[in-house]
Amino acid sequence: MVKHFRLPGRLRTRLEECGINVSVALRRAKLPQDILNQVRILLTTEEMFALWRAIEELAEDPSVGVKSGTETKMERFHPMALAVLSTANFGTAIDRAARYKKICAPEEIVSKVEGNEWSIQFRYLLAAEAAPEILIEYAFAWVLTIGRQGSGTLIKPLRVELMQPRKHVKALALHFGCPVLCGASRNAIIFRAGDRDCPFVTKNDELLDALGPQLENELKQMTGAESLVDLVRGAIQQQIAGSRPTTDSIAQDLRTSSRTLQRRLQEAGTSFQQVLDDTRQQMARYYLEHSVLELSETAYLLGYEDVASFGRAFRGWEGLTPCAWRETHRL
Repeated sequence: MVKHFRLPGRLRTRLEECGINVSVALRRAKLPQDILNQVRILLTTEEMFALWRAIEELAEDPSVGVKSGTETKMERFHPMALAVLSTANFGTAIDRAARYKKICAPEEIVSKVEGNEWSIQFRYLLAAEAAPEILIEYAFAWVLTIGRQGSGTLIKPLRVELMQPRKHVKALALHFGCPVLCGASRNAIIFRAGDRDCPFVTKNDELLDALGPQLENELKQMTGAESLVDLVRGAIQQQIAGSRPTTDSIAQDLRTSSRTLQRRLQEAGTSFQQVLDDTRQQMARYYLEHSVLELSETAYLLGYEDVASFGRAFRGWEGLTPCAWRETHRL
């Protein structure tokens, strides 16, 4: 998994068109003034969230999220978006976007059909806190842009579900052309299941043949290392309850030698200890946010000898005690 968001170069222009003083937003987010002028704009999840929160604070128009996520000029689309629009239909486009998202962000697009409904959600894989509301709206507006630009129609979702209340619900409903429900259990944009098959008038096999190989090559280079890390992470999760996995025990599970495993992890730019710590941190966040487990039970499930050891490790990751973190993040 990549660790940084790769922002589109036209973001500054789009924000300025929406009335945002970008220099002030960057200053509030404690980011360099020239960062959005760089050829390759990379932000951590924390920096990304800080930027969008600053934009949210500065915006006179509360709908700036959906407006900045909406684009009608094809010449402004990022190559990834052009590749997505070159596919055959809406469903394939979102599936392709989810695949290519792995190249440019620690973010996941979750697309699921249940009955007559097709839901799309965005998950921020390295987030230690809830995503800014304006960023969620931006992401859903981008999905709608792909659907409408690709199909050449004013395709409308069935509804938009939001966990947090919004003062501009009417404006959001007008933009999306559907009910916007606040206080939901998830943040999601929901279409009809049949909308997945909506054909794209922007289908362009030649353009896809030109853009696809480069994106697939980037994905291949990235996932070669990531697949090993994922295997190690999965093996750790299987072993960790009540014990501390070691390179020897994980290597045995993966049918390789400890030395080979360490060498391959080093080639992937990480180490066994780093993967172990990252896995524990992600699991700890999940248990604290989504379960009612006692801290002693959580410590056991993460392979710590006692609560004190778990607490020290957690403070090193998050800067808070497990109890304090749970209070601020519990759903």
